[in-house]
Amino acid sequence: MKKQISILASIALAIMFFFSSCEKNDLQPTDQGILPDKFSVDIPDAISMDFTSKKGFSAIDTIKGNAIYSHLRFFINVGESGAEIVEDIIRGIGIYRINQPISLTFKGDDDGRDKNLVVVEDSYFQGTNWEYQLSITDAESESNPDGGMALQVFWNKSPRKGIAILKPFNIDRNTVRYFAEAVFQIDYSEEGEKGYDAHMMVAISGLPLENPLSNPFSMSGMKMFVGKKGDIVDVYGNSDHPNAVFFTAQTGFSWSFVASGNDQLDIAVSEVGLPPSNLDEPSRTVLLEEYSIKNVFSNQIYTLWPYIDQNSVEAYLYNTEAPGFFNSNGFIQGGTSPGSEYDELEVRLPLMSPYNPKDISLLDIEFKMN
Repeated sequence: MKKQISILASIALAIMFFFSSCEKNDLQPTDQGILPDKFSVDIPDAISMDFTSKKGFSAIDTIKGNAIYSHLRFFINVGESGAEIVEDIIRGIGIYRINQPISLTFKGDDDGRDKNLVVVEDSYFQGTNWEYQLSITDAESESNPDGGMALQVFWNKSPRKGIAILKPFNIDRNTVRYFAEAVFQIDYSEEGEKGYDAHMMVAISGLPLENPLSNPFSMSGMKMFVGKKGDIVDVYGNSDHPNAVFFTAQTGFSWSFVASGNDQLDIAVSEVGLPPSNLDEPSRTVLLEEYSIKNVFSNQIYTLWPYIDQNSVEAYLYNTEAPGFFNSNGFIQGGTSPGSEYDELEVRLPLMSPYNPKDISLLDIEFKMN
């Protein structure tokens, strides 16, 4: 997990260097032009741990309830970081004078490969008519099945709304081979159609799995929704961990979660379920109650050790109660609220539900190819 997150940081740095160092041809630096200058929603640190934070912790041999909640912060941060990477790329492209449809070619200093950039008007994608579409391809790879697609952005200017799809491997072949099949999709909107001031949906597919003997909790993909209204940020979704294992030999679990945080107070409340990765079930009751952390752990412990002392089990499961409470330092405790400031967040959890785990395990993000 630590390796996977550090690679995300490397990708961000590589991409920013790529766009800042490529040739600018006849274009002069300017502002964002027609490009959107905002394409993500910030998540409170209480529920999204920065992968560069010194408060992070290494992989663990055994995992208790508090670690389930704590690891959730890493998984959410992977999604948030993916959205920020895409937003940084769009801002990087803003150094070009893109105020109208345009086509140009530039060369990346790192991989030395030509990249083609095209902006067109009036594009249709995923059921929506968009004012603009921007596509960047790796020129030498355009005959490949993926069309050499590195980035596509579809957007409307007012209110800001769009979809961005990124394949880092086609941005820079030298620095992201580990992520050769990884694809990110960010849906962003300030239209208010879901009742928020702004919201985004982040989906990631094709993440490489680490050796399960060294890190059984590595993630193959995820999808999460983030909505912000005032100081309140709601988050829900799933991350897929095909090699995850707890006590028995059963492998493959989905971190299925709902969370609500206060951006100003930097506090959050979350409910987490651990259904099987391949479970075909959208029901909130099943995902978060039947497969609650406490139920999953209890069932596996008593399956493996049917005569274990019940008091020992209860002590071990102390922090598996839902919901989990967080502050700026991370996970505090499970089950019992630390104070009344969490009340407005806790009542929001029943209004949200994760996605169907099977859908996330089969997630396949595709570019527009014509």
